[in-house]
Amino acid sequence: MRKISCIAIDDEPIALLVIKRFCERKGNMELTSFCEPRIGLEEIVRTKPDLVFLDIEMNGLSGLDVAKALPKKCTLVFTTAHAKYALDGFNLDAVDFLHKPIAYERFERAVEKAMLHIKANENEITHDVIQDTIVVKQDYSSINIPISDIFYIEALENYSKIFRLNGGTIISRLNIKAIHKMLPQKQFIRVHRSFVVPVNKIQQFSKQEIHLIGLNKPIPVGRSYAKEVSETLPLIPQHYYKIFFLST
Repeated sequence: MRKISCIAIDDEPIALLVIKRFCERKGNMELTSFCEPRIGLEEIVRTKPDLVFLDIEMNGLSGLDVAKALPKKCTLVFTTAHAKYALDGFNLDAVDFLHKPIAYERFERAVEKAMLHIKANENEITHDVIQDTIVVKQDYSSINIPISDIFYIEALENYSKIFRLNGGTIISRLNIKAIHKMLPQKQFIRVHRSFVVPVNKIQQFSKQEIHLIGLNKPIPVGRSYAKEVSETLPLIPQHYYKIFFLST
């Protein structure tokens, strides 16, 4: 197994030392650390590491601003003493949020989640590949889910809840961004930071909400996703869904 390349940014040298020692204890991790966030960001953009450990409240540049500038392939874990930023971390697709002081056991769980996300990035399915199933982690087991059985997916902070057509649900340790990357992109669309839906289950849609066949409640369309929904869905072959476009 190749080593995981990591970069940590924190304006507190002691915090960086803790992460360094934890990475050494975990093993198979190559870490580079930066106290200056701007320099750290430049190195991230240049080298595109697998995993980024990022403080939030730092002198010179907020960790939230750094996170917004990360390359898409980077997996993000926030490390901060301020729990109030947890929602911001969720919105920026961080795979985990470590609250200082960090215990090693908690660090290890975050890295394991991050490695699942990294693996999903590496195994991202191209649009041309025929894919029938995905494999997700639930607790300490791997579950094979037929793509045709996925009703929709909802984000639960750093986890995902997969609703199945058979009525069951699965809580995955992967976040919704990673799950979406595992799916055939022409068959599933992210319509909200908290929802991914299968195109062939869409009955009608507008810039505010999606209605799925067999679901008696609407799924919201996020403001930042509305344009993509209105532009993408009409381009998909009509046999995928019944078109009842609601103008707004």
